[in-house]
Amino acid sequence: MNIIKYPARKEWASIVERPHLDVTELNQTVANVLADIRQRGDEAVKGYELKFDHVDLDTLAVSDDEMADAESKISKQLREAIELAHENIQKFHESQRFRSKKVETQPGVVCWQKSVAIEKVGLYIPGGTAPLFSTVLMLATPAKIAGCKEIVLCTPPDRQGCVNPAILVAARVAGVNRIFKIGGVQAIGAMAYGTESVPKVYKIFGPGNQYVMAAKQQVSLHDVAIDMPAGPSEVCVIADDMASPEFVAADLLSQAEHGVDSQVVLITTSHKLIDDVQQEVDRQLDKLPRKEIAQRALENSLIILVRDLKEAMELSNAYAPEHLVLQTSNYEEMAERVVNAGSVFLGQYACESAGDYASGTNHTLPTHGYATAYNGVNLDSYSRKVTFQHLTDEGVRSIGRAVELMAEAEQLDAHKNAMTVRINSLK
Repeated sequence: MNIIKYPARKEWASIVERPHLDVTELNQTVANVLADIRQRGDEAVKGYELKFDHVDLDTLAVSDDEMADAESKISKQLREAIELAHENIQKFHESQRFRSKKVETQPGVVCWQKSVAIEKVGLYIPGGTAPLFSTVLMLATPAKIAGCKEIVLCTPPDRQGCVNPAILVAARVAGVNRIFKIGGVQAIGAMAYGTESVPKVYKIFGPGNQYVMAAKQQVSLHDVAIDMPAGPSEVCVIADDMASPEFVAADLLSQAEHGVDSQVVLITTSHKLIDDVQQEVDRQLDKLPRKEIAQRALENSLIILVRDLKEAMELSNAYAPEHLVLQTSNYEEMAERVVNAGSVFLGQYACESAGDYASGTNHTLPTHGYATAYNGVNLDSYSRKVTFQHLTDEGVRSIGRAVELMAEAEQLDAHKNAMTVRINSLK
């Protein structure tokens, strides 16, 4: 990890800037695949499954027999863990239900909103280097609570044409309607445009590699909504001299193992902690099966020494991390100063992986600095707010003249007349 000591504020912009990649060629590749899928549907999807996932599929849909078979392939303990996580995710997202309230803005003028579920949503679940069955729970559970009628899930199969059984079990627990063996760009294209097998959806959710992210952004321009723009996963840990070096190192490595393009940042006020954490990182790294991935991620990662915790939080807010871990003795006070972050973990026992799996909060979060403007997935992500207004004759008298004057000032005479004829009808 790269160590920066007491950086001047003029250096912060360069410190918090994420690595930039030339994606010109990548975007063109994605555009070509998407265009082919739009034109040829299932035939193109199967072709790309053979090319990219190295599997020749007769059908794209997961069968009922495959769903039933998955149940026997995971342990009772894992099934119980999935159910526990689902229960907590359900509890937390149930608490986010919208409650409509009618408001009389003027006598005779009543306005209100109604929350309406998005009818068809698509979920993308990565299954390459790590089968993210936890993401199934994070995306499908709030979709079900919101009342989405059709929940479509796409995930890449292995070379035998099988989907990871934990993904299928999690999908059944969370209430997914239909599952397809499709990965990468071709999955995003199939859900965005619809094919003979895959229904077109109205909004696509889920993480993925650079190709998946580029595909989501491209289809969002004209064809379908997406949850959020995103980049590689990241964590920022703020720690003082009371923090456990073992815990800090574990939190950094838990994020570093996601991928070689992940980024981890430690901001601290303690010289000693820096040395201790580095030693712990080396010790724990040697034991990781994904050591090589984590090691490469650490090469792009930072340890930053600052003067005090106020400066630490200001730097974190400038960075706007996906995950923010506060391992400080005054974590409650620090939490009040958080402005930009996807999800925050307070105190020494709240590790980032608790939120990734089973605390109940959602782990689909804004990355790449997008936490300055986006929040993570929540119940509102799966619905729209439709507004209503009702005017009585008294309402026309209350606001009618104001509407006429404003429409006239904007030179929109037809707008003015729509109110004028109503005013005249009351005379």
